[in-house]
Amino acid sequence: MSDAHAAAGPHLAGSAHAAFRLLGQDVTGRGKEYSQDSHLAFLAAGGRAAVLTVADGHGAAAHFRSDLGARWAAEEFAACARRFVAGALSGEEPPGWPVRREMARDLPRRLVHGWRLRVARHEASSPAHGRAGEAPAFDAYGSTLLGVVLTRELLVCWQLGDGDITLVWNEGPPEAPLYAGQDLGDETESLCQPEAWLRARMHWRPLTGKGPPPAVLLSTDGLSKSFEDHDGFLGFARGVRDRVESEGRAQVQDKLAGWLGHAATHSGDDTTLVGAIPVPLERTTERPE
Repeated sequence: MSDAHAAAGPHLAGSAHAAFRLLGQDVTGRGKEYSQDSHLAFLAAGGRAAVLTVADGHGAAAHFRSDLGARWAAEEFAACARRFVAGALSGEEPPGWPVRREMARDLPRRLVHGWRLRVARHEASSPAHGRAGEAPAFDAYGSTLLGVVLTRELLVCWQLGDGDITLVWNEGPPEAPLYAGQDLGDETESLCQPEAWLRARMHWRPLTGKGPPPAVLLSTDGLSKSFEDHDGFLGFARGVRDRVESEGRAQVQDKLAGWLGHAATHSGDDTTLVGAIPVPLERTTERPE
């Protein structure tokens, strides 16, 4: 499924008449040679759907190829999300809500299958421990995964492992639908675990109200760990969304590297954020910034 990354562009891909404005940035942690995070953000269904994903390679000695694992995780999610959008949201008569929900529930299994296949192929030609013929060393490629598909009618979030998915509505406090409490250690659920799809969490929300959909931000745990508490992190998320509205997407995108770099000095970890901010309905005929 390696075509997913190329189709999405290097990190961000937009569209004329888009329903969402996209953000994306990663910063390497202090003292690290390279980042073990990976991310993609792009529009699908003619700009009507935003697809976001962030993967965080574990980086410890046992996971010494986790940068590859994170990249393949993001690419596999992108490919699975494209198929979900095509099957569940496109066409003159898209399937009903129960069918769409079952398709969403099956996405983690497809993702894990595709990821393990990528690892196995790489191991066949370049085994992690230098011994050909052994079972693939999936642990060497361990990574978490966050993913979102967002339209004006539907929000679906998937999470395997740590990291944060934050919803910022026009009114009311930001929301973290899959938040599992403060992370107190380095252990996390991972794509490298057996039957990893069973550990994935999903948030399914039809957006049937009259108001606009929320802005959605995905970030690796390096960002939230840089704040004293979760409320401070949620306040940062609100600020990102509000600045896009007041200053424009391009201005905020230009500042993201500085903001994330500041966070990385506190957490010491690679720090990545992607987001989709709704375009007001009266502006959806304009070209994106």
